[in-house]
Amino acid sequence: MAVTNLTLEVVQREYKSLRDGFPKFCGCDTCRSDVLVFALNHLTPHYVSTRQGEILTELSLASDGEKAKLDVALLEAFKKVALAPRCGAKPTQL
Repeated sequence: MAVTNLTLEVVQREYKSLRDGFPKFCGCDTCRSDVLVFALNHLTPHYVSTRQGEILTELSLASDGEKAKLDVALLEAFKKVALAPRCGAKPTQL
Protein backbone atom coordinates (compact mmCIF):
# COMPACT_ATOMS: atom_id res chain seq x y z
CA MET A 1 0.00 0.00 0.00
CA ALA A 2 1.27 3.47 -0.86
CA VAL A 3 1.03 6.50 1.39
CA THR A 4 -2.54 7.78 1.23
CA ASN A 5 -4.32 10.81 2.69
CA LEU A 6 -7.58 9.29 3.92
CA THR A 7 -9.03 12.74 4.54
CA LEU A 8 -8.99 13.26 0.75
CA GLU A 9 -10.86 10.01 0.14
CA VAL A 10 -13.48 10.78 2.78
CA VAL A 11 -13.95 14.36 1.50
CA GLN A 12 -14.45 13.05 -2.05
CA ARG A 13 -17.11 10.59 -0.87
CA GLU A 14 -18.85 13.20 1.24
CA TYR A 15 -18.79 15.71 -1.65
CA LYS A 16 -20.79 13.22 -3.71
CA SER A 17 -23.37 12.73 -0.96
CA LEU A 18 -23.82 16.48 -0.34
CA ARG A 19 -23.69 17.64 -3.97
CA ASP A 20 -27.33 16.79 -4.77
CA GLY A 21 -28.45 19.16 -2.01
CA PHE A 22 -27.17 22.12 -4.05
CA PRO A 23 -28.93 22.00 -7.45
CA LYS A 24 -27.81 25.58 -8.27
CA PHE A 25 -24.14 24.71 -7.71
CA CYS A 26 -22.16 24.48 -10.98
CA GLY A 27 -20.33 21.24 -10.17
CA CYS A 28 -17.97 21.31 -13.16
CA ASP A 29 -14.48 19.85 -12.65
CA THR A 30 -13.05 23.27 -11.70
CA CYS A 31 -15.76 24.02 -9.14
CA ARG A 32 -15.63 20.47 -7.74
CA SER A 33 -11.85 20.71 -7.36
CA ASP A 34 -12.12 24.13 -5.72
CA VAL A 35 -14.59 22.77 -3.15
CA LEU A 36 -12.33 19.81 -2.38
CA VAL A 37 -9.23 22.00 -2.07
CA PHE A 38 -10.99 24.54 0.17
CA ALA A 39 -12.33 21.80 2.45
CA LEU A 40 -9.03 19.90 2.60
CA ASN A 41 -7.14 23.09 3.51
CA HIS A 42 -9.47 23.46 6.51
CA LEU A 43 -9.18 19.86 7.72
CA THR A 44 -6.40 17.84 9.29
CA PRO A 45 -4.78 15.37 6.89
CA HIS A 46 -4.66 11.72 7.96
CA TYR A 47 -1.89 9.83 6.16
CA VAL A 48 -1.68 6.04 6.29
CA SER A 49 0.58 3.46 4.72
CA THR A 50 -0.90 0.16 5.95
CA ARG A 51 -4.28 -1.52 5.78
CA GLN A 52 -4.48 -1.53 9.58
CA GLY A 53 -3.80 2.21 9.67
CA GLU A 54 -6.46 2.73 7.04
CA ILE A 55 -9.08 0.83 9.03
CA LEU A 56 -8.29 2.62 12.29
CA THR A 57 -8.26 6.03 10.62
CA GLU A 58 -11.53 5.34 8.78
CA LEU A 59 -13.15 4.51 12.12
CA SER A 60 -11.79 7.72 13.62
CA LEU A 61 -12.98 9.83 10.68
CA ALA A 62 -16.44 8.24 10.91
CA SER A 63 -16.98 9.56 14.46
CA ASP A 64 -19.72 12.16 14.86
CA GLY A 65 -17.26 14.93 15.74
CA GLU A 66 -15.00 14.32 12.74
CA LYS A 67 -17.97 13.95 10.39
CA ALA A 68 -19.36 17.27 11.64
CA LYS A 69 -16.02 19.04 11.00
CA LEU A 70 -15.86 17.56 7.53
CA ASP A 71 -19.43 18.55 6.65
CA VAL A 72 -18.94 22.10 7.95
CA ALA A 73 -15.78 22.50 5.84
CA LEU A 74 -17.55 21.16 2.74
CA LEU A 75 -20.68 23.27 3.22
CA GLU A 76 -18.57 26.40 3.63
CA ALA A 77 -16.61 25.42 0.52
CA PHE A 78 -19.80 24.97 -1.54
CA LYS A 79 -20.97 28.44 -0.50
CA LYS A 80 -17.62 30.15 -1.20
CA VAL A 81 -17.14 28.54 -4.61
CA ALA A 82 -20.75 29.21 -5.64
CA LEU A 83 -20.30 32.92 -4.86
CA ALA A 84 -17.15 33.18 -7.01
CA PRO A 85 -16.86 30.30 -9.48
CA ARG A 86 -13.57 30.38 -11.40
CA CYS A 87 -15.11 28.53 -14.35
CA GLY A 88 -17.11 31.53 -15.51
CA ALA A 89 -20.47 30.24 -14.25
CA LYS A 90 -22.88 32.81 -12.87
CA PRO A 91 -22.24 33.42 -9.14
CA THR A 92 -25.09 32.12 -6.98
CA GLN A 93 -26.00 32.17 -3.34
CA LEU A 94 -26.76 28.74 -1.92
